[in-house]
Amino acid sequence: MKSPHPYNDMAEAIKAEVEEKSGGRIAVKIFDSGQLGQDPAVIGEMAFGTVDMMISTTSNVVQQIPEFAIFTMPYLFAGMDEAMAAVGPDTTVHAHFEKVFADRAVGLKLLALGGSGARSMSTKAVAVSSPADLKGLRMRTPPSPMDSETWAAFGMLPVTVAWGELYAAIQTGVANALESSLPGYAGSKLYEVAPNLALTEHTVQVNHTSISERTWNRLPEDLQQIVQDAASAANILGGEKAKQYDEELVETLQADHGVIVTRPDKNAFREVLAPLQVELAEELGLTAEYDLLKA
Repeated sequence: MKSPHPYNDMAEAIKAEVEEKSGGRIAVKIFDSGQLGQDPAVIGEMAFGTVDMMISTTSNVVQQIPEFAIFTMPYLFAGMDEAMAAVGPDTTVHAHFEKVFADRAVGLKLLALGGSGARSMSTKAVAVSSPADLKGLRMRTPPSPMDSETWAAFGMLPVTVAWGELYAAIQTGVANALESSLPGYAGSKLYEVAPNLALTEHTVQVNHTSISERTWNRLPEDLQQIVQDAASAANILGGEKAKQYDEELVETLQADHGVIVTRPDKNAFREVLAPLQVELAEELGLTAEYDLLKA
């Protein structure tokens, strides 16, 4: 049984809609849970057309699309509804990143952006109730300068670790803190090694649904439209499922897995990070993206 995660729901929705509306001209086979490898490998395969589509977190593709780093900025959105209104289908933000994909020439075409849950923090041994509790902790980050500078502002020590290696990194002490969506935390059983969950909800996780340009260019226009419509609809579904899972998972993690949940005052975290937003955007060359999202 697949773990409850918006990406699984989105993939199943795309499969159902594309296969039905194409009248069987397109068959979709889903490989979940990293079966095809970590994101850098998958992106490379997509450039060759040997993998056709992917749904993933934007932070995992910042090496190819550096502009995606803006989405890891803390407290950029007030919540899921605001995020979806900003990045969803037919928005100026989507159009902007569609052009960025084309300009970067990474061999991928952006189909849709969406939200897949609020990201919160968990630790191996510390129950976090305020920013002061974070000082000195080794914080796992993806390869994103935005993440590294954000957590360094709290006196944490950023450590870059691939998602697929995170469980072992926490277990062995390479890192002793992490941040993730709740479905990601639960699905990867990270509660086993980091059982202290602080609902900081510091970012809304933004995901991208992309297709290999080679695959896209092989499709006639009618099938392109079917794939595009299915991806757009799936991202709207993903946002709704994310809200549902976030509510349900907190209760499940406490009741079934003994997770210690704290609910820190988010304003205390915002106060530390608010002055950094404009500075980080300028430093990382993301002013255009920051201004676009704030508009």
